[in-house]
Amino acid sequence: MRKASLERNTKETKIKVTIDLDGEGKSNINTGIGFFDHMLTALAKHGLFDLDLVCDGDLNVDTHHSVEDCGIALGKAFKEALGNKEGIERYASFVMCMDEALVLGATDLCGRGYFEMDYRFQAPKCGDFETETVEEFFRSFALNAELNLHFVVRRGENAHHIIEAMFKCLAKILREAVTINPRIKGVPSTKGSL
Repeated sequence: MRKASLERNTKETKIKVTIDLDGEGKSNINTGIGFFDHMLTALAKHGLFDLDLVCDGDLNVDTHHSVEDCGIALGKAFKEALGNKEGIERYASFVMCMDEALVLGATDLCGRGYFEMDYRFQAPKCGDFETETVEEFFRSFALNAELNLHFVVRRGENAHHIIEAMFKCLAKILREAVTINPRIKGVPSTKGSL
């Protein structure tokens, strides 16, 4: 059972998250940020993760704290659910298109948090979601899940399309990387640990 639940409470946000890595893509998301809810729902659906995430954040300030702290909480829950990593594929990459947007994503569930992306958004917002928080979410998720995550945006003009392609790409690479391969014995590392 690769599941985890946690709560993270600060003066800025109160978050509850539950994730099942071997789910069916069911989700119950409520962050108070419509576009972000849409992205997290897509992440669960296309990653085949069952995901419940509720965030009560200081949206009277802006969306930054809520988005970043959801990345922290989701990353910690993902790491816990992944467990000892025995038998996992570990690596994955995918090219995701959405209309004019084309995004390459790659991950390594190596136990070291690192994030890199090569794109800066021109549009300040998608709905009520501030586009500069995209990088904050992915970075905080990668660091707390202790995985490497890279995105290269090859093409795209519409911020909604680019961001959605990134979240769906993340779903696909995480789904592949966490898959148990019966041919892999133990942890997939020459060091013997991840």
